[in-house]
Amino acid sequence: MNWLIKEEPTHYSFDDLVRDGRTAWTGVRNPLAQKHLQSMRKGDRIFYYHTGDVKAVVGIAKAASAPYPDPADKTGKLYAIEVAPVKKLKSAVTLAAIKADRTFASFPLVRISRLSVMPVTDDEWRRIEEMAG
Repeated sequence: MNWLIKEEPTHYSFDDLVRDGRTAWTGVRNPLAQKHLQSMRKGDRIFYYHTGDVKAVVGIAKAASAPYPDPADKTGKLYAIEVAPVKKLKSAVTLAAIKADRTFASFPLVRISRLSVMPVTDDEWRRIEEMAG
């Protein structure tokens, strides 16, 4: 399965992930984003998306673990996952470029822009890789 996760680059950029080699993806609160996070499996491909001023897919990561209870959640209801970098994209793929491409008409990044974890179809994955060069 393919996924996209979003983060503000001033909080934790893709370069930070590359430097660290792996990180716990914690603090996801939205119920739909949590549902997606819990559906991830070790080895799944992940696009890393920078929010804020950047608004672009900037790298490829992978799920480095199965979902597990989020240690930052005192209620015990939320899950987290380990994420590891794979590679930085040659060119970032901006939200504007994605919105301008008909391939992404039903892509959650376009339809539900605030969602922090979302599925990516194989066709959407291939198209973003093409756009990145």
